[in-house]
Amino acid sequence: MARQKEKEFHKMHVKTGDTVQVIAGKDKGKVGEIIKALPELSKVVVKGVNIKTKHLKPQQEGESGRIMTQEYPIHSSNVMLYSTKQNVASRVCYTFTPEGKKVRKLKKTGEIID
Repeated sequence: MARQKEKEFHKMHVKTGDTVQVIAGKDKGKVGEIIKALPELSKVVVKGVNIKTKHLKPQQEGESGRIMTQEYPIHSSNVMLYSTKQNVASRVCYTFTPEGKKVRKLKKTGEIID
C-alpha cells in the first residue's frame, strides 16, 4: 500500500499583502501586491502580474460563453520586496526590535516591514 507523501512547505521571504517588484520574466519591472502565497509550491500570485486569458464555454442553455482574465502564480524567487516610500526594490534581512520581536527589514532603506 502506497504511503501518502507529506506536503512540503518552503520558507519564503514574502507574505500575503507585501508589495513586491518582479525581477525576472515577461513582467519584469512591474510592481504589485501579493494576493496569495503558495508555500507548498514556493509560488506567489501578484496583482496585475502574469495575467492569462481563459475562454469559458457556456454552462447553461441560453448563456453565452465568456473570456476571463486571471492572475496566475509566479515563483517566489522572481519577486523582490519593494519600498513604496522610496520607490526601490531591496533584499530582506531579519532583525530584532528592542522588545525582542523578530521583524523583517529592507536592506537598502532600513525600513521595517512587519
